[in-house]
Amino acid sequence: MTFKHNFKKVLSATAFAAALVVAPAANVSAATNDASSTQQSATATSQDQQASQDQAASQSSAANQSSSTSTSSATSTSTVKKTTKKAKKTTKKIKKKTSKKKAVKKVAKKTTKKKATKKAKKTSKKSTKKTTKAATAAVTASAGQSQATDQQDDAAKKAAEAAAKKAAAKKKAAAKKKAAAKKKAAAKKKAAAKKKAAAKKKAAKKSAEKAAKYWIAMRESGGYYTARNGSCYGRYQLLISYLGGDLSKKNQERTADRYVYGRYGSWVNAKRFWLAHNWY
Repeated sequence: MTFKHNFKKVLSATAFAAALVVAPAANVSAATNDASSTQQSATATSQDQQASQDQAASQSSAANQSSSTSTSSATSTSTVKKTTKKAKKTTKKIKKKTSKKKAVKKVAKKTTKKKATKKAKKTSKKSTKKTTKAATAAVTASAGQSQATDQQDDAAKKAAEAAAKKAAAKKKAAAKKKAAAKKKAAAKKKAAAKKKAAAKKKAAKKSAEKAAKYWIAMRESGGYYTARNGSCYGRYQLLISYLGGDLSKKNQERTADRYVYGRYGSWVNAKRFWLAHNWY
């Protein structure tokens, strides 16, 4: 019975160790399940052979049985130790490999993240640059449009000012022309009035001259062209020598005018002199 029990233990440990050696660390659970199945199978086989083993055991001697049991037990223990050590070494190796893979994966992940961050930064920078460029272009366009609008406003303002200035100049010119026309009309009117006054004065003077001449003629001869008083003759009682032998009315008038205008300047002055001296 002890041999059977030990055989079962050895078989189970061997199967478990083999599962640990063959399977990776990630599949240790599966190897344990396989070892359990193998143990169950071995148990079934042991049960089938129990009768024959019981017979063999009864026939064997106690000394041989004890020796076999000790040898089997020692061999089994040594095998289990070796298998366990190998399994631990394999597990350690798998863990190390897994750690290395994890480290590589971590580095790859970090590199990928770094690349993604760099790419995102680059994209962000490019996008920012593009946005800035678009904003600058928009600002420039807006400034250009604003400048164009200001220029249009300035041009319109200048045009309005020029039009107003032109209208004012035209109005001023019209007012100046009107004033000049008015002044000219006034001057013309004044000249006409002056001329009229001069004509009137002249007419009045002529009338006064005529009246004064007539007055002297009436005082000197009574108005007769043939009147004679010593050496004086005619309507104005001029010296006969003044008439030059021509006693006609026309010559008497002409000679009398020449004498009066030459001596007194006018018949009016001659009349004034006559009134002061009773002769002229």
